[in-house]
Amino acid sequence: MALKGQDSTEREALVMAADMLFANLSEYNYNPMNDVLFKFIFGKEERKQITIDFLNAVLEPSLGHSIKDLTFASTEMNPEHDNDKLTRLDVSCILDTQEQVDVEVQVLNEKNMNRRTLFYWAQMYLMSLPAGKTYNDLKPAITVNLLNFAFLPQEEPHAMYGIYNKANGHQLTKDLELHFLEIPKYANQAKQKSISQMTKMERWLAYFANQLDKKGKEELAMSEAAIQEAMEAARIFFNNTAERRQYINREMARMDRESMLQNALNEGVEKGKEKGRAEGKAEGIVLFGKLANILLAEGKSQDLQTAISDPDFRNVLFKKYHLQ
Repeated sequence: MALKGQDSTEREALVMAADMLFANLSEYNYNPMNDVLFKFIFGKEERKQITIDFLNAVLEPSLGHSIKDLTFASTEMNPEHDNDKLTRLDVSCILDTQEQVDVEVQVLNEKNMNRRTLFYWAQMYLMSLPAGKTYNDLKPAITVNLLNFAFLPQEEPHAMYGIYNKANGHQLTKDLELHFLEIPKYANQAKQKSISQMTKMERWLAYFANQLDKKGKEELAMSEAAIQEAMEAARIFFNNTAERRQYINREMARMDRESMLQNALNEGVEKGKEKGRAEGKAEGIVLFGKLANILLAEGKSQDLQTAISDPDFRNVLFKKYHLQ
């Protein structure tokens, strides 16, 4: 895979890291927030019960009722005009009670999540009004955002936003709901409870946080039938060579977009300025290579994946293993 803006040494280091990450993919060792895999598990008619279970964990308290059924909708919203932006959702569905739901997975913090989710919501809301109908025919629209980064000021991993009167808290309409699930915040709290003590929401958060060992994941699967089905779907996915390749390509693209290795190299450059730019780059490659080998030897592939996308976490690991 050609990576723009990187020299051959950087590309070789990135490919080496990717090979280590993807060597032993299975239903117990994968990134649940890879969007290709996520759509395979949560966006298919034959597995909609998994999606219903997950959405009930998130939405039932605000909806005031459980979701019994849903219908998947097109994930592409064609622009009205040629120059308009094409909107492509991750998983889109209509609930049995007619609410529209868009589930989005965001791994990178592109500093636009507040406006991005409003844009997706607005597109869904507008598209629900056919020509010739009245405003009363608009369908409530809900976005559920799974974020692999901290975004909001509160400590709790789940937050719901709507339209409220600031003075008295009155909710103007239930037609707008924006849900955010911040996985890193849950990961920080996860050690406080055993799986048997977790709520359904917390078990789904544990699934997406992906920090349990194999035994823990087996216990998690036993605790929730839908999570067990999600893991079984992942096994089917990875047994398909074409699907597996798509997963790997997407992970590689994510690594490239995040400039994972470039960040490590830049940190090495800063440390090695007095020795010269070339030595700094070499230090960055060596540091990350050593860290990757240590984590893989300890069976901590999830920590390695987190280190790829989170420079602060990577620095913590560098210090933990006395690499800097």
